[in-house]
Amino acid sequence: MGEPAYRRVVVKLSGEAFAGSQAFGIDQPTIDRIAADLIATRKLGVELGVVVGGGNIFRGVEVSGRGVSRTTGDTMGMLATVMNCLALEAALERQGQPARVLSALAMPEVCEQFSRGRALKHIAQGRIALFAAGTGNPYFTTDTTAVLRAAEIEAEAVLKATNVDGVYSADPKKEASARRFDRLTHAEALAGGYKVMDATAFALARETAMPIIVFSIAEAGAIANVLVGKGRATVVGN
Repeated sequence: MGEPAYRRVVVKLSGEAFAGSQAFGIDQPTIDRIAADLIATRKLGVELGVVVGGGNIFRGVEVSGRGVSRTTGDTMGMLATVMNCLALEAALERQGQPARVLSALAMPEVCEQFSRGRALKHIAQGRIALFAAGTGNPYFTTDTTAVLRAAEIEAEAVLKATNVDGVYSADPKKEASARRFDRLTHAEALAGGYKVMDATAFALARETAMPIIVFSIAEAGAIANVLVGKGRATVVGN
């Protein structure tokens, strides 16, 4: 299949991807497919951390204007990411791949609490580390979490899985003339205001010199393919 471009990465998955064709919730065949893709990537010798959003279950920003404080809403969203990580952990384990959920919020009856040392230990032992509950703080997205965790575990890149095959100048589903980029600098991504990741995530990636590879998760094998140069993607770097 070819040699992977990176040997340790953090994969950022949207919560919406877990819903599959549904409008809400967890679609088990979709999670099983994503788990198989992660396992195929692991078999290439790539060490993996994974950050999952919670938008298929709950979006804190959307309820903050309906009487719930932003802090409370964001905390509820963090709990949704824990549920997604537990579902992914179960799917990975069913397929024979050891995995461990590490939460930024302490919930010892459910999963381990995140620490850099624990994450590195699990990765060294061949497990896939699933980073749940965002940063543990309101006002920070799971995109920012992915870059932060990647820097903490000394990953070589963040793989941002989306529903399009890279970064575009506008939404390609709404504007046929949208331009697709093969490469961007972090500064260009910030200046362009491209919505594929939030500005805080791009700024942290620039500060830590962390490449971000943006690709589509729609097809089976997408993660492994993009790592060996077979998939279409946009590389955002210094």
